Amino acid sequence: MKPIALLDPTPVRAVLVDIDDTLTTEGKLTAHAYASLERLHAAGLKVVPVTGRPAGWCDHIARMWPVDAVVGENGAFYFIHADGRLQKRFSDDAATRAGKRARLEAIAKRIFEAVPGCALASDQAYRETDLAIDYREDVQDLGLAAAERIAALMRAAGLTAKISSIHVNGWFGDYDKLAMTKALFTERFNVDLDRENATVVFAGDSPNDAPMFRYFANSVGVANVLDFGEALTDRPKYVTGAPSGAGFAELAAHLLAKR
Repeated sequence: MKPIALLDPTPVRAVLVDIDDTLTTEGKLTAHAYASLERLHAAGLKVVPVTGRPAGWCDHIARMWPVDAVVGENGAFYFIHADGRLQKRFSDDAATRAGKRARLEAIAKRIFEAVPGCALASDQAYRETDLAIDYREDVQDLGLAAAERIAALMRAAGLTAKISSIHVNGWFGDYDKLAMTKALFTERFNVDLDRENATVVFAGDSPNDAPMFRYFANSVGVANVLDFGEALTDRPKYVTGAPSGAGFAELAAHLLAKR
């Protein structure tokens, strides 16, 4: 991984950013990080959070934050506030989502029995599509080995499973952050990311960002991405000097320096 000082900001027209431990710091959205979002947006760059957080949070983010859209629940949907209203695009229709949620409840019970100390994520009530198991946000930190055990149990039950810095998320289906991001850019911004890859920067921090790290030529890890070590199978091309929200602010300052 190269330092972000070597990233050429000249062609960049859009910034995608994970939220937990990339934009936030120890669970808080700092004024510095939020102001960096606002500065990027005011400079005319498209700004899109790409997160594992739930639909309820993403409703608020799309309406209230200085962003152009949000991709949520690890790629289950995108929300965009346009023409004075919130518009939602899901991977599955409402009936399919309801059926899948019912099946996820039984899987959660088996995971709780197999991995003592884990719990349903506190934001689960606001989710439309996936199961989020907390291994270090509102429970005692169980460590990465427990997160990997939870992910293995999800996969054995037929789920796609991804580990973030705080949760393990599981869902039925093969969508991910990258697939829905590409759909958003094609459908709403008339941008083919395969052709215009170099115009986009993605910033993240954990294994569930792997498809984005692999795909984008300008993928950036905030410094705490290094904490995952060998668990990070696809590494970002660049890394910031500072962790979490301070790392994102560092990236934003670099992108804006010549604008």
